[in-house]
Amino acid sequence: MALYPFILVKEKHNLSNQQLINHELIHFKQQIELLILPFYFFYIIHYFINLLYYRQHQKAYFQIIFEQEAYKYDKDLNYLKRRRFLAFLYL
Repeated sequence: MALYPFILVKEKHNLSNQQLINHELIHFKQQIELLILPFYFFYIIHYFINLLYYRQHQKAYFQIIFEQEAYKYDKDLNYLKRRRFLAFLYL
């Protein structure tokens, strides 16, 4: 979990998982672009709207726009070097 400026992991071995770290770094970039606190506000609002629509936690979570970008590009370790400003809006 990315809580700027910290990445929280359940297990220490996850710190060496480059895909996971890249996923969380994408969230850092999103958080910085939205000045941190508004990111959390929009994240939670988007989750609850999705939950009302899909009525399923997992589907609601994966449909959050911030998660869509992070999951789409977490395998691409060079993504952050070429990422557009507010890229989550262009998916």
